[in-house]
Parts: sequence; structure tokens; C-alpha cells
Amino acid sequence: MQGMFAEETDWHTPWMDRVRPNVARLVEAQAPRTLFTRFIPAAHPGEGRGTWARYYERWASMTRERLDPGLIELLPELARHVPPGEIFDKTLYSPWVDGALDARLQARGIDTLVVTGGETDVCVLSTVLGAVDHGYRVVIVTDALCSSSDEAHDALLTLYRSRYGQQVETVTTATVLANWTRPENP
Repeated sequence: MQGMFAEETDWHTPWMDRVRPNVARLVEAQAPRTLFTRFIPAAHPGEGRGTWARYYERWASMTRERLDPGLIELLPELARHVPPGEIFDKTLYSPWVDGALDARLQARGIDTLVVTGGETDVCVLSTVLGAVDHGYRVVIVTDALCSSSDEAHDALLTLYRSRYGQQVETVTTATVLANWTRPENP
């Protein structure tokens, strides 16, 4: 949920605007327990290991040397919750690669992740699969996800429901908020 996906860039995710209010409602309800993963692109075209170098040659306009630095930041309605919310920067789709995210979550006693954001079929997918691999309970908020591909978004929601039923739950923003406000779930 960063400017480079919300604004008119080469990585624009057109229907991010549709889910922004739901993501903001969830963050507002649990700001101190929120951790934002923020994708940081390469500094220069061609930078990166293996296919990442080719990727950043293709997307040279999205490297830090060419991109407005403000577009890397969280959307304003989310950024205002940091702190108490936290940011975890990553340079790959997956936030799990170096073990730092898992260590941070374990130190806080976290066993469940409520996942929102974009894109359903890229960074969200990597986050979800890594969380499953690490044994976390994963709750995907279906109306707080976005993608630039409707087909891929729909296919992944079907996949989560049909193949990951023991590890992934799909719910709406209203369901999450209703459960967060119950006295037994402070």
C-alpha cells in the first residue's frame, strides 16, 4: 500500500483505491499491532541478483534513481499510524528470506497474521506462502486486497480456499473488525 502502486506509475494498481478504506479501517482498529511490509525497489536499472537484474532493466522507471522517493512511502492514511505501527522494508517479494520478519514476530508472541494489501498475486502471495511455511495462522481479508490482474486475484482466492483451508482463512473486513471488538479478543 505504497504510492508507487497507487499513483500513475508503471506499477499502478488501478483498483487499489477500492480497498484503501478497508485497509485503513483495519489499521486504525489495531495500529499498535500493525506491521507494514514495504517494497523497496533497486537503486539502478540492472541491479540485483540473477533475474532481478533483468527485471530492473525492464522496469528502469521504477528504480530509486528515477522514481520520486515519496512514492516509496506508505499511503498517507496508513503512514500516520507509524508509530505505533511498524515498517518492515524488503527488496524482494517475500519478506521471509533473511529470517528477520519471523524473528520480529516471534519476539512479540505473534501466531496469527491478518494480511491485506497489494498485489494479491505478487507480494501478498509471497507473504502468505512464507507465513504458511513458518506455521502462522493466516487470515486474508478479501476486500482489503488488490491486484492489477482480476483473473490472478480471483484465482488466488480460489486457491487459498480450496488448497490451503487448514492454514489460510478468507474473511471480510467487517468480519475481522467484529471479532477484534469482542471482549474475549482484546
